[in-house]
Amino acid sequence: MKLRHDTLPVQSDHDNAVRFQAIDLDRAPEVEALLHRLDLGRFDRETVTGPVGRNDAWAGHTDAGHAVFVKRLVGARDDVRARLRRALSYERLAAASGGVLCSPRLLGADPENALLAFDYQAGARIGRDLVVAERFGPELSRSAGRALGLLHSAPVESGHDLDRSVPHLPSLRPFEGLPPAMFDASSSAALEAWRLLQNDPRLRDAVAALLHAEELAPRTPAHCDLRVDQFLIDEGSRDRLSVTDWEEFRLADPARDVGAFAGEWLHRSILDIVTSRGDAEFVDVTLTRERVLSRGVEKLTRLRPNIEAFCAGYRQARPETDPGLAERAAGFAGWHMLDRLIAGASQRPRLLPVERAAAGVGRTALLDPAQFITVLGLGGLR
Repeated sequence: MKLRHDTLPVQSDHDNAVRFQAIDLDRAPEVEALLHRLDLGRFDRETVTGPVGRNDAWAGHTDAGHAVFVKRLVGARDDVRARLRRALSYERLAAASGGVLCSPRLLGADPENALLAFDYQAGARIGRDLVVAERFGPELSRSAGRALGLLHSAPVESGHDLDRSVPHLPSLRPFEGLPPAMFDASSSAALEAWRLLQNDPRLRDAVAALLHAEELAPRTPAHCDLRVDQFLIDEGSRDRLSVTDWEEFRLADPARDVGAFAGEWLHRSILDIVTSRGDAEFVDVTLTRERVLSRGVEKLTRLRPNIEAFCAGYRQARPETDPGLAERAAGFAGWHMLDRLIAGASQRPRLLPVERAAAGVGRTALLDPAQFITVLGLGGLR
């Protein structure tokens, strides 16, 4: 295997956007009906774009001068209802917090049509773009930690109905066999990934141990689907970092969110093994097993200050945490690597060698999370 330059493009939301034709909005009259009910006017069709993602979305300016982002949740009916219910539950908590929580302002909703309308920050960038551009550093990471610390310490008032269900992954059920619908929808690479996991009894036991530790942990309001994609950064604003996409929000182990953030940087460090990102100069060398391991350590060492800064921001906003938070977070960081393996495999016919390497690192973290606390820069949470 040869090193390569990292040629991933630096893109913004608008670079990733697909411009909607007027007829597209004509086919979704409920979108502009919602804007009308909210006294926001009508979309100026020349400004409307549709950011690519899991859901349908329209972003642009209205003829009344408002910048608006409208999301329509898509999927199976029961799943959409549950996701919408959780998203609105978050908005009620955010409203009760007096604006302390960091997220785009909800303008209104149409539950019948699964629509949510938000303030649109037209100049903002998603976190993934800044990671690729190497502009998501310790300062933004500290802000991200503070945002999650505020979320996890937000008081839940009596009568506030938060979802208390456990997120569907990690779970022991897929280790026993995939449900027929999940099997039918999986690519050959995804099936290969699940076979790797199912044929690893030590990994299954490690997942069981993590889930047991989670059962005993205190629960807080939690995002439960955290990735750098969910951070929206307005570089021209003082309060510039927001957290988006609250459809998996619930009362859960805060270690899920902390571990997911650490897992994002751990995953990035493994992907960077086969690139020249962060190297002082480009050197075309053959990657032996030993060189892969040494480069993996080098890449994580370079990115670990982001995790450490996140933890510092987190503790600033949430000084009191439970004693097991750091260890569980390390375990969830390990699971995050396996989750990324499965997600990436769904888009390809074969697993890539670097994906297997990332899964191997995740497995190691899951088997002995206590040993990974310092490696990942999570020591500030102890």
